[in-house]
Amino acid sequence: MLLLAHRHSVVPGSLLGKALNYLHDQWPRLERFVSNGAFPIDNNPCENAIRPFVIGRRNWLFADTVAGATASANLYSLIETAKANGVEPYVYL
Repeated sequence: MLLLAHRHSVVPGSLLGKALNYLHDQWPRLERFVSNGAFPIDNNPCENAIRPFVIGRRNWLFADTVAGATASANLYSLIETAKANGVEPYVYL
């Protein structure tokens, strides 16, 4: 394999050496991804699904009271549950 032939002739601390080592470590996953076309190339849908919770968590830091933070958390939970079940949140509320 071409990767193994050149991996040991490059300084491991260099950018190319780090890239080749990373490629070597990820090679089994890359082979699995290429062999099965059903695997998604990224996890953007998962990241987009949790983004509102992350933003909400940041906003809860600035809540003045515990009751206000609880109300915000409850509202976020209702809205995201409605979205997850295919219901329009504004119509549901």
